[in-house]
Amino acid sequence: MHLPKHIAIIPDGNRRWAKKEGLPSFLGHTKGAKAMERVLKTALDMNIPAVTVWGSSVSNVTKRPQKEVAFLFDVFKKQFAKLAKSKDLKKRGVRVRIFGRWEELFPEGTKKPMREVVENTKDNAKHHLTFLMAYSGTDEMLKAIKEMPRGSAVDERTIKNHLWTKELPPVDLVVRTGGEPHWSAGFMMWDVAEAMLYFTETLWPDLSSEEFTQAIKRYSDTQRRFGK
Repeated sequence: MHLPKHIAIIPDGNRRWAKKEGLPSFLGHTKGAKAMERVLKTALDMNIPAVTVWGSSVSNVTKRPQKEVAFLFDVFKKQFAKLAKSKDLKKRGVRVRIFGRWEELFPEGTKKPMREVVENTKDNAKHHLTFLMAYSGTDEMLKAIKEMPRGSAVDERTIKNHLWTKELPPVDLVVRTGGEPHWSAGFMMWDVAEAMLYFTETLWPDLSSEEFTQAIKRYSDTQRRFGK
């Protein structure tokens, strides 16, 4: 099987899943965290070199009800604390990076384990697991443009070297759950230029390892022509 080198995941549908199950909307995030563990394990077992997950947008933590956001921060805190203690990350050689405005917008209690997992895995290099937290692709691109030296030649390499994701390969496959096949907040707008897109009606908490594997198989079976 021809595997993608970099998969980006947009895990949409937590709140709609909770509504469907007759639960408070924010409880969908807990179920979604379980789905994340399942999918990331599958990706590692398949030896995917790089996986990037959109954990939250800026709007997710600035525009939703305060009670739900507080619950979301608690879910993040617990999940990153688990990753910070994980021996499996070292064993598999997984480096964790976190990009976005999380340092600015997240509470200190949530940021602490996030910093810990980044520090604990900084010397790993076999796999790359990236979380986009309080992320906007527009923020990323504007930051890159502002940091470019005045008068310097602007080409593809220059732009890539100023992105948060400069050390990651281009995205080969984007998996978006939740049945809404649209883009949001300029998600990884530079890195997804040649990506294959997989949209599914499945809500994120219900995404199985089998369907995730099927998305990868579809990528593998598709002949990419790149305009030729």
